[in-house]
Amino acid sequence: MTTVTRDALMRTYPDPPVTFVRGEGSWLWDGEGRRYLDFVSGLAVTSLGHAHPAVADALAEQARTLLHVSNLYGTIVGPEVAAALDRLLGGGGQVFFCNSGAEANECAIKLARRWGGHGRHVVVSAYGSFHGRTLATLHATGQPAKHEAFQPLPEGFRHVAWDDVGALEAAIDPTVAAVLLEPVQGEGGVNPATPEYLAAVRRLCDERGVLLMLDEVQTGLGRTGAWFAHQRLGVRPDVVTMAKALGNGVPIGACWARREVAAAFAPGDHATTFGGQPLATAAARAVLAVMEAEDVPARAERAGARLRGALARVPGVSAVRGLGLLLAAEISSRPAREVVAAALQAGLLVNPVTDSAIRLAPSLLVTDDETDEAVRILTEVLS
Repeated sequence: MTTVTRDALMRTYPDPPVTFVRGEGSWLWDGEGRRYLDFVSGLAVTSLGHAHPAVADALAEQARTLLHVSNLYGTIVGPEVAAALDRLLGGGGQVFFCNSGAEANECAIKLARRWGGHGRHVVVSAYGSFHGRTLATLHATGQPAKHEAFQPLPEGFRHVAWDDVGALEAAIDPTVAAVLLEPVQGEGGVNPATPEYLAAVRRLCDERGVLLMLDEVQTGLGRTGAWFAHQRLGVRPDVVTMAKALGNGVPIGACWARREVAAAFAPGDHATTFGGQPLATAAARAVLAVMEAEDVPARAERAGARLRGALARVPGVSAVRGLGLLLAAEISSRPAREVVAAALQAGLLVNPVTDSAIRLAPSLLVTDDETDEAVRILTEVLS
């Protein structure tokens, strides 16, 4: 049995219900050797599963070759990954590398301000959104309860109702530089935007001359059945942020922008010590290679449809929503937190996104047998 003392850690998280010591594919093991089926994936991070050999080999090789020189100097891997991401996004853009989704959104916010110029700096986002925990991305996050402890927050942020074009239109005045939205609100409850809504937002941004920035930190890189959710929903944004799945557990984020928008940044406007360093980008290069070889968007679409259908037949599940392998199941019989705790005891990891809904975000390489096992456990728990 593994005993871990957490006294030296700041208490920014509650005490964990379990401590994991090993992972492989869709499975995790605790210190007592008990196995768990992981349908959280580190919050949609380990999209190729745990300890994927291609990623592990890439990390080991890069660690023996070159770990870090800073962005004062060039390296080989980062530009390769940037070119791959630009290709997957349809081309015509440039990438800034950082270490997390919050940092990717910070980059997008700064880019919008630099692009808009003085007096045109406001970013409009939606209630129910989640964009990060830094002061700026916290204020962009449309959850006022999370703001109160940290007031005063940086100015320049405005929130409107989700999926309400009229509210957005009323909020865009000459001070607005950009609209920042998630194609699927992840932490807000797995709420997909409709194609009609995003198309209307794109038209409105074009009419008012503001940037459309999409936060694809949770939805990007195959999870929703397309490389990026906006491609499935039929819009082309000006800025896209990503992180999570890009490193399969290695901290890396990226902000992509159309080349003419990216040109607003001049040398010295934005920087990061670790962003794009060789270890993280070596992991990302391996991740993207496996994702393309496995055609993970198609796998997520097929597996997601199968999981969605099975969940809809579980007694106690009143509705299922989401795209691809980013799904939420509404639970009619018990509070979501009780279901999550019971599922953990039964060997399945899911997490609550609202008081009544649980999120399921398994590896994009999840097997049919693993999906069946997850549904079996949930059926048992809910019965």
